[in-house]
Amino acid sequence: MTLAAALPAFAVLLGAAPAFGADRSRPQPALERPDFQALPLERSSQNHLLVRAEINGKPALLGVDTGAPVSAIAASRRTHFGMSAIPGTSKLPLRLKINGGFNRVTIAHRLRLGALTLIDEPMVAIDLSGPARAAHDFHEQELDGILGADILFPTQAVLDCKQQVLFMKVDPDVPGTVPGVNHRGWKNMPIRVTKGWNLYVDSKLNGKAAQLMIDTGAFTTLIHRPFVREMRLAVRDTPYTSGAVNLEERGLQLATIRRFSVGPFLVKGKEVGVMDLQGLIHGDLLKSAPPVAGLLGSEFLRRNHAIIDFGTRTLYLKL
Repeated sequence: MTLAAALPAFAVLLGAAPAFGADRSRPQPALERPDFQALPLERSSQNHLLVRAEINGKPALLGVDTGAPVSAIAASRRTHFGMSAIPGTSKLPLRLKINGGFNRVTIAHRLRLGALTLIDEPMVAIDLSGPARAAHDFHEQELDGILGADILFPTQAVLDCKQQVLFMKVDPDVPGTVPGVNHRGWKNMPIRVTKGWNLYVDSKLNGKAAQLMIDTGAFTTLIHRPFVREMRLAVRDTPYTSGAVNLEERGLQLATIRRFSVGPFLVKGKEVGVMDLQGLIHGDLLKSAPPVAGLLGSEFLRRNHAIIDFGTRTLYLKL
């Protein structure tokens, strides 16, 4: 698998948050074909989707983050899981530059996700102290790491954000798409995937063309502050801040977008978070045509029954 050179934020709201709560009693969905699997997900109070896994034989809790090109391990948990350093003979980089800072790349000798076991899987070691503080405040288990696009794409995963299920191919070489996923009644739109495995969809905000990054690691939909300023929207202050890997916490404001569309899917009177996304969205994407205006976050994806198909690179939405 290819390691990308950047890892956007696993966004964290520091302060009060809506209590969605994880439902650990949900039964695992059944699939008729053994070469596919359906993993039940939990939802944290921070509105993040979580999957139970094993790293080197030890249970682990991972956040499912479509905004992260590379899977990650909490630096504080590296020793606990017995993560290894990159061997000198490897062609993998020893470090990756993430949001302006460098982080060490480690190896999980066995990463198990249900019936799927990945051998010698690279995972970048990052500071997850922000999500850890939030988990402590809400009396939840801390994250051990992040499941990123470097695993979701090769397994041709399908992520059902409303039903909280992650479908994956146990054998990526098996032809065909995940069976049993119902798209009837959903509006579909193509996902644009960059070389660094970031996911973007076309959108319009009050008629202004833009791109949005699909980011289940963002607790809510976030729009870049200069873009909101260009639209001359009124903003409201909040007491909240949002943090990201290797970046300082930033203030969060709110704005209401009268007509918020993702592809053909339209929401009227959409409230969004407003913050400076410089450093979270890299390169010239903020100045591209159309520009990347922000992150399409977990709250929007859950509320609108989003299904993210990594195999066909399609986003499905339904009211």
